[in-house]
Amino acid sequence: MTKRKIEANDLFRLTSLTDPQWEKHSRKFAYVQTTISEEDNEYLSTIYVGSLDGAAKPFTSGKGRATSPRWSPDGSRLAFVSTRNEKAQIYVMPVDGGEAEQVTFCKNGAGSPVWSPCGTKLLFSTAVESEEDLKAGAKTEEKKKKPEPMVVEKLRYKSDAKGFLDKKNDHLAMLDLKTKEITQLTQGDRDYGSPAWSPDGKKVAFVANLEENPDEVLVTDVYVMDLESKEKKKVTHSNGFFSTITWSPDGAFLGFLGHEKEFQSATLTRVWVYQLETEVLHCLTENLDIEVGDVAIGDFHSGNVNPGLMWTEDSDGFYFLLSDQGGTGIYYGSIDGAMYPIHLPGEHVYGVSILTDSHEAIVGISSSTDPGELYYLDFRSQKREQLTHVNKAWKEEVEISAAEPISFKAPDGWDVHGWIMKPAGFEEGKKYPTILEVHGGPHAMYANTYFHEFQVLTSQGFVVLFTNPRGSHGYGQEFVDAVRGDYGGKDYIDVMSAMDYALETFDFIDEKNLGITGGSYGGFMTNWAVAHTDRFKAAVTQRSISNWLSFYGVSDIGYYFSEWEVKGNMEDKVEKLWDHSPIKYVANVNTPLLILHGEKDYRCPIEQAEQLFIALKKQGKTTKFVRFPDSNHELSRSGNPALRVHRLNHIKNWFVEYLEGAE
Repeated sequence: MTKRKIEANDLFRLTSLTDPQWEKHSRKFAYVQTTISEEDNEYLSTIYVGSLDGAAKPFTSGKGRATSPRWSPDGSRLAFVSTRNEKAQIYVMPVDGGEAEQVTFCKNGAGSPVWSPCGTKLLFSTAVESEEDLKAGAKTEEKKKKPEPMVVEKLRYKSDAKGFLDKKNDHLAMLDLKTKEITQLTQGDRDYGSPAWSPDGKKVAFVANLEENPDEVLVTDVYVMDLESKEKKKVTHSNGFFSTITWSPDGAFLGFLGHEKEFQSATLTRVWVYQLETEVLHCLTENLDIEVGDVAIGDFHSGNVNPGLMWTEDSDGFYFLLSDQGGTGIYYGSIDGAMYPIHLPGEHVYGVSILTDSHEAIVGISSSTDPGELYYLDFRSQKREQLTHVNKAWKEEVEISAAEPISFKAPDGWDVHGWIMKPAGFEEGKKYPTILEVHGGPHAMYANTYFHEFQVLTSQGFVVLFTNPRGSHGYGQEFVDAVRGDYGGKDYIDVMSAMDYALETFDFIDEKNLGITGGSYGGFMTNWAVAHTDRFKAAVTQRSISNWLSFYGVSDIGYYFSEWEVKGNMEDKVEKLWDHSPIKYVANVNTPLLILHGEKDYRCPIEQAEQLFIALKKQGKTTKFVRFPDSNHELSRSGNPALRVHRLNHIKNWFVEYLEGAE
């Protein structure tokens, strides 16, 4: 049977499985299954529960999104978050049957449920302006008849995720499931997150920035609160970013991930352990030159959850995710600092839940040819068994291109890693137009994972080339830091070296028909490339940066990111910002450039696209500008489904128009 080619709207045929949660008593596991309704143009998330010896079945039903399944300590109930009644609220439901009970009625919704060790309370997060927002029947504020101005007094007053910030803050609250009484645990004009309950039920840990001026002192500290006295103790030193807290089973240690900003935003995330009795904080992966966590770039899964440290029953060790050489896998670490790999496949482990007493795991795994399924792993016997087959029928229907790894040296001898994908229907002896993809971040990592955009392009007859240039995670601290202050320098050389290597190595690339595209930092690099070379016949820049001068202050991170990353400022290093701005060199652009941008992108605001388009248009350059309404920086990953399809088709059609040889 001839397989058909993948199209942009195959997004509506794919199923995403995320956030696996394994319960040790019953050995049942829960997870979130997400599909996209083409008819309703919306995401539908359902919680499933399964066991190793049987097929998983839907646990929740109805429209909307059900997420964050969390087992009660005895395994008899699941708490989860649902939007079935518009606002996201927390529900609790017996696993063996019964109705779901809505247990929060917060005005602004609720999320991140954490069971108390005794199973009678839930710790959760909610946006709060006043304590009234926590109560059932809280009045919804009536629409004002007359508009009022927004008064801004803080450096940080908007967010790509939330839009313009108001007087609400993310606070932690505790719900007594028997009495339904809710206690607000944190107060004030600060945000709190990453809640974790101590094994004895007497304390909770969380992260917050409680510095006097949080706008200027950019940190996230770990705190422990005594639930009886409400006293808070800070366990980190106001010099870094920390998150993802877990307690050791014996309550002696707090484990979390983070760093002390030694290289600002380019610092490797590491494993930290705080001993409560001695009040000593240790970095346990100081000598491990690897990024802890999953930083793989993709455009399919959203809602991936980093479990942090998954402690063994004896509290002497833990498992954790890490990103290395374009793959994500599982490491084991011990309190005494020993670290070694447990599972390092050439794949993307994007979700994991471990029964640490038996050293077994349920993992979500994706590859370049597989959107993702759940697997059972036994770390001792190395047994591996596929548990789900949600994308099997689709995979059997379409032609999927595999990503083949490549490695090469930049002109200065640095090793660079990447991949190349042949077009669908590849024929030996034929030459194909080729598209060079550049990832965002820049401190992220292309990986051995499914990328829908790449498959749409290979199905159209393009070779797709992608690489991890300097600035990418996965290749050590020196490599990820090398881009700071050098945007458009050695990173640009790495990207172009990938193109040179591919042309020298693969005879199926048509050197006269090359394209380039990327988003965010990848959009910056696309802009930079077409302003510094004419070797590309077409380019697509997405949610990009074109002008570091105007970026300063207009982005939700623009008042510090430019200083940290470009190493320029508005005081005495203005020329540094201008010299690294692609728009400075716009007169040199001869490549037809398509500009894609979301209108509510507060990370790379749309003014970056607007001025680039006008500058090109006024000089008679070939360009087109596509604006996506109500879309933020996450359009390609979790944005409006119909607009995601439009975006993919605009990219494909632009390259079809300007590159010869595409089908």
